[in-house]
Amino acid sequence: MTSLRPPTGPVNGSSGERDGGGDSAQLRLVSAIARIVEAPLSTIVAALSDAVSASLPHQALVVLTQDCTGRPQKKAGDPEITEKVTVLEMDAIRRRLRDGEEIRSAVLAGRERDVRAWEAATGAVLALCGTGAASARPAEALIQGLWEITATSIRRQVDGASPAELVDANAVSTERVRVTTELTERHATDLESLLAVLRSRDLDDRRTRVSATELASSALVRTRTANDVMMALSEEPVVSAFSRLRTDLRPLTQYGRLDVQFIEPPAKGRALPGEVAHAARSIVRSAVLAMNEQEDISRVRVQWDCDGKNLLINIRDDGPGAFDSTTPGLHQAQANVAALGGEVGVKQVPGWGTELDVRLPIDASRSEAVDEWNLAPREREVLRLVVHGKKNRQIAQELFISENTVKFHLTQIYRKLGVGSRSAAAAVAAAGGLV
Repeated sequence: MTSLRPPTGPVNGSSGERDGGGDSAQLRLVSAIARIVEAPLSTIVAALSDAVSASLPHQALVVLTQDCTGRPQKKAGDPEITEKVTVLEMDAIRRRLRDGEEIRSAVLAGRERDVRAWEAATGAVLALCGTGAASARPAEALIQGLWEITATSIRRQVDGASPAELVDANAVSTERVRVTTELTERHATDLESLLAVLRSRDLDDRRTRVSATELASSALVRTRTANDVMMALSEEPVVSAFSRLRTDLRPLTQYGRLDVQFIEPPAKGRALPGEVAHAARSIVRSAVLAMNEQEDISRVRVQWDCDGKNLLINIRDDGPGAFDSTTPGLHQAQANVAALGGEVGVKQVPGWGTELDVRLPIDASRSEAVDEWNLAPREREVLRLVVHGKKNRQIAQELFISENTVKFHLTQIYRKLGVGSRSAAAAVAAAGGLV
C-alpha cells in the first residue's frame, strides 16, 4: 500500500492541527484499514486486533459470524481465553446488544470478564476481552467503523469462496451440526427421563423433588436453546437468504439499465446450509452480471424454489439468446455448482433470451466427488485412514510403509483436494463418502 497518501484535514477534532504527528496517525489508520481489507479469513481478526489495540488495548478479540457457518468463531489474542470461549457465550452477548444494552462485562471462556462488544450491519458480533478499566467511548465510532469494514470483508470473502473452500466448509458444517444435534437429543432424552422419574408420586421428599424438577427443567431449556443457536449458525432460512440476494443485486436496478425481477421462494421451504446459501447467491450474481454484458437486454428474472432435497434456481433474460455455458464470467459459478454436487442447464431461444436452471443439493453431496479427485489407490487408503482418525505412525504400520511415505502421500492428497490441513482433508473426504 505504498501508493496511499496521508489524508489531509484536521485530526483529533482540532480544526487547525496540521502537524506531522497528525498526518502519521492518519496514515497509520489508513494502513491498518488496508491490512484488514487485504487480509485472508485466516488472519483478518489479527489485523483487526492490531488496528483496534491502539485505541482500546485488550487481551483477546473474538468474532461470531453467521457468514462462516463451518467455523463461526474467529479469534486473536490470549489462548487462555480464545481456546475456551464458546459460541453460546458469544450468542448471549449478541442478544444483549440487540436488547440495547451497553456491554461492559460478560461471561467469556467460562467466567465473568471485562468485555466491550459491537454488532455489525451483517449481524456479526465483535467482543474485546480484558480491556480493564479503559473506556471504549472515545474510540467508539472508530472501532465500530473498523468492525464494519472487517465484517463486510468477511462476508465478501465467504461469498467468493473457491469450490474447494465450499466443500471443506460444507463438510465441517454438516458434521458439526450432526454431532451437536445427536448429543443434544441424547442429553434432552436423559433430562426428560429424569423429569419423568422426579414427577412420580412415589417420591416422598416433596422439596427435593421440586428442586430437582426445577433444575432439570432449566437444564432442558438451556440444552434446547443451545441446539437452536447451533442450527441458526449453520443454516439460513431460504427467505432471508433470498432477501440478501436482492440486496446484493440492488445496485444493478438502482444505477443500471437492467430490470431484475425476483420471484420469492416458498416461505416454508427448508432452511439452507450456510455454504449452499452463499454459493447460491454467488452463482446468481455471476450469472446476472454476465447476462448484463449482452447487448439488447433489459430484463432478468430470478426465481428460487425448493423440492425438499434441492434448491432450484431459475434465471431467465430477454436477451438475444446467445448466452451459453462458455460465456466469460460463468466459470466460477459452474465450479461452485459442481463442488456442491449440483447441475447447471442452459436453454437458448435465439431472439427471445436464455434460461439457466441450477440444482443445488441441500444436503452435502457424497457421490462423485471421490472419483473426481483422481487419487491413486494408495492415496485413497491413506486418506481413508485419516478419516478414521489414524496418526501417521499408525497409518505407516497398517500399510507397511514408512512415515515419510505417509507424509508424501498426504502432500499429494492435500494438493488434489485443494486443502491445506489434515482436518480439512478428513472433512472433505467424509463429505465425499470416503469412510
